[in-house]
Amino acid sequence: MEQRQCEVRAVHGGATVTVYQAYPVGIGGPAARDGRFPGGWKRERMTWIKPSFLWMMYRCGWGTKEGQETVLAVEITRDGFAWALRNACLSSYVPGVHADLASWQRELKRSPTRVQWDPERDLRLRPLPYRSLQLGLSGEAVRRYADEWTVGIRDVTPLAREIHALVRDDDLDAARKLLPPERPYPVPDELLSPLRPTGARDQEPNSPGTRRR
Repeated sequence: MEQRQCEVRAVHGGATVTVYQAYPVGIGGPAARDGRFPGGWKRERMTWIKPSFLWMMYRCGWGTKEGQETVLAVEITRDGFAWALRNACLSSYVPGVHADLASWQRELKRSPTRVQWDPERDLRLRPLPYRSLQLGLSGEAVRRYADEWTVGIRDVTPLAREIHALVRDDDLDAARKLLPPERPYPVPDELLSPLRPTGARDQEPNSPGTRRR
């Protein structure tokens, strides 16, 4: 896998970057209303954040899957995003990237963030020949995400439904115009290089907390 296929793409500004999650209405609704995650949001579980809107649509079925009916755009600080990458390890063992299985297991145990690259999706949610970043947050990273990094939460479920309706009607040009304007995100190469899994296999998050989107 060439490194350019593992480029981070996101909506971002001078101080923030947007990631996506999907939750049940009972979690997503209060989060969007109050701009913070409610008490029912369990911090002890791993949660996955995604800078790719279309990968989120693939994962939640355009907000139709059970427990993922509310799609949130969560704006976090760039400093927080950098901390997550700096304290991350790959979510699976990759020969050639890790010295051996034991060293990867030690790294996994001490890292509060996990990185995974999955094929990006097009408007019909078909895989594309390049990868989309996902970050799995646990422990300290979850606390920082909720209490320090998050500066805004929006409910983008209506946008997801509008784009999905256009796709169903085969109006892909109109659908494409509504997509969030994701572009390459400037991550220092020395930070991202250890997290680019050459030859990694396609896989999806399968931790116990992956339903918390």
